[in-house]
Amino acid sequence: MEVLALVLHHDEQAVLSAVELALESGAASKTHILNVLHRLLDGKPAPAPVTSPQALKLSVEPQANVLRYDQLREVRYAS
Repeated sequence: MEVLALVLHHDEQAVLSAVELALESGAASKTHILNVLHRLLDGKPAPAPVTSPQALKLSVEPQANVLRYDQLREVRYAS
């Protein structure tokens, strides 16, 4: 509802473009739409996507280990 109200303050085509760009990016929140709209109105180019170096990418995904936390709770170090 608040996104629709943006046309009261901004050009309808600019709002429509911002909504379409936000939907294409997969982040259709009001905050993201406002961000895209303001970037369009400023006329500044969108920042280039950041690619992380291969050394920073995970080779093995971490796994949740709740047993470790249960073991830590059982030991009383300073009681």
